[in-house]
Amino acid sequence: MAILDTLETEVNSILSISWNERNGTVIPETTDIALKDGAVKIEATFLYADLAGSSLLAKTCPWQTTAKIIRTYLDTAVRLIRHHNGEVRSFDGDRVMGIFKGDYPNTTAVTCARNIDWVVTNIINPKAYEKFKSIRENGIKIRHCVGVDTSEARAVRSGIRNNNDLIWIGKAPAFAAKLSDIRDYPYEVYISKECYNKLAASAKKNGTEDVWTAKDVVISGQTHTVYRSKTPLKP
Repeated sequence: MAILDTLETEVNSILSISWNERNGTVIPETTDIALKDGAVKIEATFLYADLAGSSLLAKTCPWQTTAKIIRTYLDTAVRLIRHHNGEVRSFDGDRVMGIFKGDYPNTTAVTCARNIDWVVTNIINPKAYEKFKSIRENGIKIRHCVGVDTSEARAVRSGIRNNNDLIWIGKAPAFAAKLSDIRDYPYEVYISKECYNKLAASAKKNGTEDVWTAKDVVISGQTHTVYRSKTPLKP
């Protein structure tokens, strides 16, 4: 069959799917969901950690340095997501997505986000400055942003046999990703209003100091009140 015929047949097939949806009590892996028509609905909190300025790093620094910085950031984010019992389900260049369930998923995810921010500020930045001449000479600061949101979402598989992965449909995965795109240093952790409202009291303050400030942001043409922090938290 010619490739065009194959593509038309598969487009028609996919657009005609009747989803076989089930409720999920745990965060699914790719193999947990049928490629043909499977869908899992879960209530969860989504975290996106996104390294900023990768194009500047690639333009300014040797490729080896750029690769080390990106890998260091992703390694940090993944280790902290797993440390807080989150599950890593997606990589996209210099960005990683973590998903949290359990009794206090919002407090856990937000703690993780602030931990990532602490490591970027107190370990990655000074170590990069110390080790790499291109970082020092060009005055490069390693910046990033972490976005967190919570909602009901669906997971389905996309792709073909032996070449597929999960995609996530719902407000939280999309909105958390958009929050991680914000570039407004020193604020490098952004969370949705829904997430903020579900935080434990201890996650809202640093002693007597408020950790979060409200901020109106425009995302996809709509204004949303979100909360942002410039107070990293040591793991």
